[in-house]
Amino acid sequence: MGSPAEAPSPDAAPASSPPPPPPPTTRPSPFPGREDCWSEEATSTLIDAWGSRYLSLSRGSLRQNHWQEVAAAVNAAHGHDPRHRRTDVQCKNRIDTLKKKYKVERARVSDSTAGDDDGDGRVYSGTWAFFHRIDSLIGDTYPLKKQSPPVKSSPRLKSPPAAKPSPPPWTVTPVGPRSGTKKRPAPMSSDDTYFRRKFSAFAAAAVAAAAAESEDSKGSSEKRRRVTKNDEEWEIGYRELAHAIEKVGEIYERVEAAKRKQMVELEKQRMQFAKDLECQRLKLFMETQLHIHKINNHSSNDAAVIMLYCPL
Repeated sequence: MGSPAEAPSPDAAPASSPPPPPPPTTRPSPFPGREDCWSEEATSTLIDAWGSRYLSLSRGSLRQNHWQEVAAAVNAAHGHDPRHRRTDVQCKNRIDTLKKKYKVERARVSDSTAGDDDGDGRVYSGTWAFFHRIDSLIGDTYPLKKQSPPVKSSPRLKSPPAAKPSPPPWTVTPVGPRSGTKKRPAPMSSDDTYFRRKFSAFAAAAVAAAAAESEDSKGSSEKRRRVTKNDEEWEIGYRELAHAIEKVGEIYERVEAAKRKQMVELEKQRMQFAKDLECQRLKLFMETQLHIHKINNHSSNDAAVIMLYCPL
């Protein structure tokens, strides 16, 4: 009879089980804080409303009334809750965010397409849901950067080694021990090439994000310059208006002073005229009284003469 089966030792290691798959990593958005809690349905409606008007304007910029129409279309479809209603400014900011995200995704696709030089067929493709829709609208506005084709190394013929000059007879050349095995560089695996290409794609995306941020900073600086220029123009206008009001006040004061001076002159003339008139009246009155007195004296003298020469 065979020996009985030995019982398994409690210290024996259990059979190795496959490790659990790593949790899927979520790629953070390169533009945090700009999503404004937009759902995919609202974003799709926004792209439809904006795209139709963008194409009707021959791919030109939308004006404020167009953005108001876009906001009305989004609110009509998804604005049943007052908290989810959008303004024209929010719609415009959302479209700007989508354009920047499209530029990042387009840079990744472009870099991965140009970097597929090992023939393994693994090319990065954008997983963003709205990439193709926005690409059909503004794809011509952002042309792909032309990548130079990789230079394939052609096999070269091994040239015979050049003859080394023989040292002088009195020179002693020390020779060290040589190892029996030659070290060769480890060949680069396809995984290393894939990860290197992925790294270059993410580096290009980071460069595109930095370029977008620099464009935002340039736009904000230009906006600040325009605001400063407008403030200076308003300040110059206020200064000119104050100067004009001051000039009008000076003219009014001069007119009022001239009017008062004219009134004083007229009053002086009136008083002088009244004085002259009173003097003329008194003179005429005195002359009249003197004339009457002379007449009375002359009449009394004539009566006395008559009484003298003609007694009763």
